[in-house]
Amino acid sequence: MQVVSSTEFATHQQKYLDLARREQLLVNDGIHTFEITYQPMVEEPIYFEPDEDFHRSITAEQLLEGVHEDIRRKFALRK
Repeated sequence: MQVVSSTEFATHQQKYLDLARREQLLVNDGIHTFEITYQPMVEEPIYFEPDEDFHRSITAEQLLEGVHEDIRRKFALRK
């Protein structure tokens, strides 16, 4: 574990980001201490399973038609 000042971190950012890949890095700004952690990017997209409300879903076309109907009703009441 290494602790560095925020000024030192800002000056040599790449050095400390590379270091954070190998060990725990703490950055202290004089008031707070922040932990810099390395988390590799996930290459695979994350897909979620449909939940119990899936059966209530509508298509984009159905949504658009509903919006148009709402607009028609709204402006029909103004006459």
